[in-house]
Amino acid sequence: MELVITESAADAGVLAGRIMADHVRRGARAIGLATGSSPLGAYRELIRQHRDEGLSFAAVRTFNLDEYIGLPPAHPQSYSRFIRDEFTSHVDLLDANVHGPDGNAADIPAAAAEYERAIADSGPIAVQILGIGANGHLGFNEPGSSLRSRTRVKTLTPTTREDNARFFDDDLSQVPTHVITQGLGTIGDAEHLVMIATGSGKADAVAAAVEGPVSAFCPASILQMHPHVTVLVDPDAAAGLQAVDYYRFAVANKPSWQSF
Repeated sequence: MELVITESAADAGVLAGRIMADHVRRGARAIGLATGSSPLGAYRELIRQHRDEGLSFAAVRTFNLDEYIGLPPAHPQSYSRFIRDEFTSHVDLLDANVHGPDGNAADIPAAAAEYERAIADSGPIAVQILGIGANGHLGFNEPGSSLRSRTRVKTLTPTTREDNARFFDDDLSQVPTHVITQGLGTIGDAEHLVMIATGSGKADAVAAAVEGPVSAFCPASILQMHPHVTVLVDPDAAAGLQAVDYYRFAVANKPSWQSF
C-alpha cells in the first residue's frame, strides 16, 4: 500500500484522475467508478484530459460500485444518474459501455448475481476508484461485511443513511434502506485500487483502514491485503495516522521508474 498525503483535497482529486488516465492510456478494458464527493476531482481531471489532451474512453467499459434499491434511474440521487451527470456524459464513453447494478429489477438478488458475472466477463477492472465512509465502509459494505463478499444486497446502517440525508434535502425518510453493492471480494479483484479520503471527518476511518487490524468491522482495512493500493489523503484526513513522516519520506524518495 502506498499512502500519499497531498497538499489539499483538490490535489488528491487531480492525482487520482491522473492515475486513472494512465491506466486508460495503457489500454485498460474496464475501470471502476464510485459516487459521492470523494471522486469528483478525479472525474473533473479525466474530463479535462479528454477535452484538452485527447484522452479517449471509446474502448473502455465502466462499472459502478453500487446503487440504491428502489430509486428510478432518472432520480437525481440514483448513482447511475450521478455517474452520467458528473463524468460519462462529458467524455466519449458509449452509453452501452457504462454499467451499474439494477436497483429496480424484479428479482434483486438475481440482478446482483448478474452484475457480478458482467464484471467478471468484462474484467479485470484495471483501476477502481474508491471513497471511504466515516464508519470505514467501502462501497456500501458496512461494518460486519464479509471480507470475501461478492455483489449482493446490503442494508445501510442508520449512520450511513443519516450521512446521506444531505443529498435528499435532509429528509431521512427519503433515503433508501437497501442497496446493491459490489462485495469486498469483488472490489479486491481490480488490479489497482485508488482510495481518496479528505477532511477531518474521515481521519479516524483512514487510520483504522491503513494502520489498524484487518477486520470486518472496518471493511476498508481489506485494502491492506491487496497487492496494489494507492491511498490519497489531504492533511486533515491524515491527522490520525502514526507513520506520517514515513509516508512523506517514501513519496519524496520514490524511484523515478516507479509509477503510482
